[in-house]
Amino acid sequence: MDDQFYRIKRLPPYVIAEVNAMRAAARQEGRDIIDLGMGNPDLPPPQHVIDKLCEVAQKPDAHGYSQSQGIPGLRRAQANYYERRFGVDLDPESEVVVTLGSKEGLASLATAITAPGDTILSPNPSYPIHQFGFIIAGASIQSVPTTPDEHYWDELERAMRFTVPRPTVLVVNFPSNPTSEVVDLAFYERLVDWAKFHKVWILSDLAYSELYYDGNPTPSVLQVPGAKDVAVEFTSLSKTYSMAGWRVGFAVGNPTLISALMRVKSYIDYGAFTPIQAAACAALNGPQDIVEKNRLLYHKRRDVLVESFGRAGWDIPAPPASMFAWAPLPPGLKEMGSMEFAKELLAHAEVAVAPGVGYGEDGEGFVRIGLVENEQRLRQAARNIKRYLQSKGINSANS
Repeated sequence: MDDQFYRIKRLPPYVIAEVNAMRAAARQEGRDIIDLGMGNPDLPPPQHVIDKLCEVAQKPDAHGYSQSQGIPGLRRAQANYYERRFGVDLDPESEVVVTLGSKEGLASLATAITAPGDTILSPNPSYPIHQFGFIIAGASIQSVPTTPDEHYWDELERAMRFTVPRPTVLVVNFPSNPTSEVVDLAFYERLVDWAKFHKVWILSDLAYSELYYDGNPTPSVLQVPGAKDVAVEFTSLSKTYSMAGWRVGFAVGNPTLISALMRVKSYIDYGAFTPIQAAACAALNGPQDIVEKNRLLYHKRRDVLVESFGRAGWDIPAPPASMFAWAPLPPGLKEMGSMEFAKELLAHAEVAVAPGVGYGEDGEGFVRIGLVENEQRLRQAARNIKRYLQSKGINSANS
């Protein structure tokens, strides 16, 4: 019996799992680990959303199979969100599907549209599903940069000229996880023109659409006229409404891609639990003060992180969006590598971060730091890191 499964062989070890295992072991020993490695919100959803979940769950008929496409009210709620936030008109029947978080949506669409041997353009570094959703489906990955500068466009053109077979899909993710980079609408206008010229589908991951700072709202690719001819976009309630564990996301846009995604999903799931979908409607349709409240909270945490870590001797660029900082390794420790540095920080400073190499080889030299602890804990992390850096001969700004 062959136990060398084809798709499992194509998946490398999940390197971040090594740090996660160390963190779990340290906590089991009773050590107080400040976990900045996971993108797991530490805030509760709005009370009216929890109340709606409980209300609908009390109904005897709410516990059967739901709909893999998502209940109609939730699809309408997402279409209304796109109208008021981006000015984009969506048909809830043919251009919106509810997913089990944006991660499942990306993976299911990859399964739907990928043939073995296809080539996919994916950013590097990037959130793992952007690459491995397609690798699991049998595709090959051609990496392109994350930073949206002229080098990015040169690499896209180079990929189209020299990659065989020609790429069929381009994944974009702005605000980026892990790098936090952002783009403006002019970037998307150029991207849509490029995709139409080369006959390439665009898959846009917009999971951090509402976590933007310094008064610069993030755009949607679907704001570009004609973008729905070539693009689908994924969003999530996870960070916007602190509903990560609820697993509610959406794919919207091109009807052909949406139809393909719905067909695959109809075979593999019946959609999220109906009371969860009803509560998601309450999140999208109800009071939106939580969105601004969360944005301001993460903004404040960002500023505390940058200020306190800087005083500890580790200068970190302020992310313009998302709930992560993409931090270069401190001077003097760059040769250590991101994995070893993350292990040392956990062992000697009791702070968990995610090694950049876990997001692709171009992530080496960085770590991802989540804004998922309160300000007091962030300052404690900075004090711990200061002591660690001093033990390595790196003095802080105040030394």
